[in-house]
Amino acid sequence: MTPELPVGDEAVDLMIELIANACVNTGDPESGHEIRSVATIQAYLGEPGTVIEPIAGRASVVYRLKGTNSAAPVLLLIPHIDVVPANAKDWTFDPFSGERFDGFVWGRGCVDMLNVTASMVVVYRWLRDGILRPPEGDVVLACVADEEAGGVYGAHHLVEEHWDLVSCDYVLTEVAGPTIGSRTDPSLPVTVAEKGPSWQAASTVGIAGHGSQPYGRSNAVLTLSDSFSRIGSADQPIRIAEEWIEFVPHLDLEPELTEMLVDPDTVDAAIETIAEEDQTLARWIHACTHMTFSPNVISGGTKANMIPDAAVGDIDIRTLPGQDATEVEDHLRKVLGPDLFDAVDFTPRLNMEANSSPAQGPLWEAIADAAEQHLGTRRLAPTLTPVTTDARFFRERGIPSYGVGLFDGSVTFPEMLAMFHGVDERVSEDSVRATTRFLASVVSAFSLRVADL
Repeated sequence: MTPELPVGDEAVDLMIELIANACVNTGDPESGHEIRSVATIQAYLGEPGTVIEPIAGRASVVYRLKGTNSAAPVLLLIPHIDVVPANAKDWTFDPFSGERFDGFVWGRGCVDMLNVTASMVVVYRWLRDGILRPPEGDVVLACVADEEAGGVYGAHHLVEEHWDLVSCDYVLTEVAGPTIGSRTDPSLPVTVAEKGPSWQAASTVGIAGHGSQPYGRSNAVLTLSDSFSRIGSADQPIRIAEEWIEFVPHLDLEPELTEMLVDPDTVDAAIETIAEEDQTLARWIHACTHMTFSPNVISGGTKANMIPDAAVGDIDIRTLPGQDATEVEDHLRKVLGPDLFDAVDFTPRLNMEANSSPAQGPLWEAIADAAEQHLGTRRLAPTLTPVTTDARFFRERGIPSYGVGLFDGSVTFPEMLAMFHGVDERVSEDSVRATTRFLASVVSAFSLRVADL
């Protein structure tokens, strides 16, 4: 612990405000309304920053604190302020109330990622107000919109249209998670790589006719639902990435199971074994070792007594490092067969290859410095995440980008995974405080390390 730092209570209060803003991103360009949380952050920091609003309500806000050395590397903190939808009837508490109960804050986004968002905003204020040592290089804070729908109106827009605002040499963002491994020899997960989204729209055509006479008709809904059923139930392509091989030992599993998880011939058997005890961890491991295909949306037809002549749908496809669009198409051809494949028109909605950052360099070592200070260990677990984050836009430019935070022992790594986009998402107040203090230590350690370059 670092007694010279504030406790971090203000980060808990700020997170609750951000939850209550309900910046729900449905994927519709008119959703999100992140301007509400931009206003909250402006009020907390007491300065307007630079607001970028590509369409009404879809706003991000950027601040830049000048460092003491103009030649030193620039560090970007880039949390997002949008959240996914939540169905209140399934929750113990209103998902947008930010309810405090039993040491936890409950609410949509408190794990993904308003806990870290609030912590980063507070750390920026501590830097600006002199609570932390002045940074060596500039520190940029960019609280961005639209991460939950690909970053089109958020990070991607800033990188492509306003690079001067977010230009940097190193990035801190999500995903943060609890320690893994044993209690006596824990490892802190640091996200260094992520799968690539290769989302596809699918459409089929048929011939309209009366629903009372379906014999011999070409039904667009049946064609698309048949293709989706095959895609969703087929074995999915395995790939054991180098990033996965580096991560697995940190899980502290039995040696035989550890070996099975890095062998393409045995990984599925290992996943089935793990699933007997922990379905959530097994699901995550499957995603980290397979190209995944999840048909999630389908619609077609106009009325009950009319055979549909058109149907459309969406498939969430995620590729691992080393996989590309050609392999996606090859798998779809294999699963569907030539006739059904030719009957479906696939159109890319989002196509980005997986990317990663090396587990080395001054920011990596600064994270280890902070881990040693707060956890008593420098043991970091380079982590591949199956989800996509705003880090990918910076990794594409060769900028090392990591996701990290610090949780108390109130939830396990699998329990945290289950809360991403899940029901009863919650985070302990102590974890938010710990993440705030931890990230403050990372930023300070980074300044010290780059001062020696």
